[in-house]
Amino acid sequence: VQLQASGGGLVQAGGSLRLSCAASGRTGSILEMGWFRQAPGKEREFVAAINWGGRPTRYADSVRGRFTISGDNAKNTVYLQMNSLKPEDTAVYYCACRFDWPAMYKYWGQGTQVTVSS
Repeated sequence: VQLQASGGGLVQAGGSLRLSCAASGRTGSILEMGWFRQAPGKEREFVAAINWGGRPTRYADSVRGRFTISGDNAKNTVYLQMNSLKPEDTAVYYCACRFDWPAMYKYWGQGTQVTVSS
């Protein structure tokens, strides 16, 4: 599976961005896709995940109510709609996928930079 993340950019606090993650290859085998982020000097952290095996969509507490993850049934593209952005949301955002639960995320995209100015 190959993952291509896009949609990052520079936005003012309170603004919105929509990230996209395009998947190719064995997309039919994908069980779950997620978004993660890594800010400078910090560890990578979970943001949101969408699951096609019956598990509920999940969000980190820091983004719940502001971010929405969605995807098509063909598992070709997953989106992360980010509203009410804050400077602390500034990070490189990565998409990833896994084929089983609770296996580790196996495939990762290259990342897209999101910068929120105050």
